[in-house]
Amino acid sequence: MSATLLELLENKNTNEKGKSLLQLVDSYTVIDLETTGLNPKTDEIIEIGAVKVVDNLIVKSFQSLVRPTVPISEFITSLTKIDNRMVKDAPVLKDILGRLLVFIGDDIVVGHNVNFDVNFIIAGSLRCFKRGFPNDFIDTMRISRRLYPKEKHHRLCDLEERFSLCNENAHRALSDVMLTKECYDHMKEYVENSGISLLELMHQNKSQE
Repeated sequence: MSATLLELLENKNTNEKGKSLLQLVDSYTVIDLETTGLNPKTDEIIEIGAVKVVDNLIVKSFQSLVRPTVPISEFITSLTKIDNRMVKDAPVLKDILGRLLVFIGDDIVVGHNVNFDVNFIIAGSLRCFKRGFPNDFIDTMRISRRLYPKEKHHRLCDLEERFSLCNENAHRALSDVMLTKECYDHMKEYVENSGISLLELMHQNKSQE
């Protein structure tokens, strides 16, 4: 593979990173990662959560802590409640990432601010397997911005409040995955009940993104 990590993260000159889609699909895999920081070039994954959805129903789930090569900071522990003791005996990234990629298969990936998660998967896959991550992906934050342009914020917690949902374990991967799936369902229902097509909704609010 000739593409560099920078090219993959910027999605330039390579087919090793999928495309960002504005679509509502019925079969997909939802993902969420917890990490030691925000930079996929230097920070590491510490938890992976995913659910596979077929015809709008969850058919199986995937969750694992991941043992990083660097200590987890107090800030990340305060945010995620994941500490160094918890990951001490967890599998290393190479052992668990391959299982995640098999779990996802060829599915479209759905997530909230999902480009963040995709970039960490790409960085890890490059290091472990010398390959990128070509699956297309759908960002529920991007969809929210298009569907609700008058809303000031579109964080996952904002959608949780907007749709009257409850996420008791925020910033834990599998719990955030389940919430993301619920939010995606609500937005799909909104489009179905809006009386106009998704394409029209997206185009009329494009300038707000």
